[in-house]
Amino acid sequence: MPGISREEVAHLAKLARLELKDEELDHFAGQLDDIIGAVAAVSAVADDAAVPPTSHPLPLTNVMRPDEVRPSLTPQQALSGAPAQEQQRFKVPQILGEE
Repeated sequence: MPGISREEVAHLAKLARLELKDEELDHFAGQLDDIIGAVAAVSAVADDAAVPPTSHPLPLTNVMRPDEVRPSLTPQQALSGAPAQEQQRFKVPQILGEE
């Protein structure tokens, strides 16, 4: 027997404006009972002070390369193939009527 009754599921369905069949009420009662049981098990953890806070379950290290200055194109070289330029920048058509 589930901890949540068919009548409670029917009431929740009515509040959510859902039409459920009788077999769906029984099915969802069991599923909701499982969910409530899982939440209760997590809530029952008593000594969470010994568990360090983490942002990720696995240890991660930064895998990005260091930011180093390297030779690159000059502004003139970068803009040499541009159809239009203005103040050493690519000039593009105005969009959305913004200034």
